[in-house]
Amino acid sequence: MRSLRGERLSAEYQKAVYEVISTKLKYKTDRIRGIVSVTKADVSPDLKNAKIYISVLAKDAEEAKATFAAIKEHASTIRYELAHMMRSRTVPELHFLWDETMEYGDKIDRLIKQLHKDEEGGGEA
Repeated sequence: MRSLRGERLSAEYQKAVYEVISTKLKYKTDRIRGIVSVTKADVSPDLKNAKIYISVLAKDAEEAKATFAAIKEHASTIRYELAHMMRSRTVPELHFLWDETMEYGDKIDRLIKQLHKDEEGGGEA
């Protein structure tokens, strides 16, 4: 069972990592494209490691992969920025993981829209 402090820290890291990516990192490299979302942060109980789940919605799979790769490559920069933002003695080592939540949701949305189009078009014959 996770502690209340652990859950609070995870939520703070989720917001802070998103802020760093969307402000500082996005302007540091032109490889960050599409919509980037930090869907979850999971800080270990010893505060030494954090799993950061990233979802990227881009125009195609290649652009999404390139964006995720750029984020992973700049993990030390993100950690450095977090050290200045967070009010804790240590900043955990960041481990970025791919989260397909946004892609999956977008795919389901498109399928539902297509079904509605098909139903509307099918009744007019």
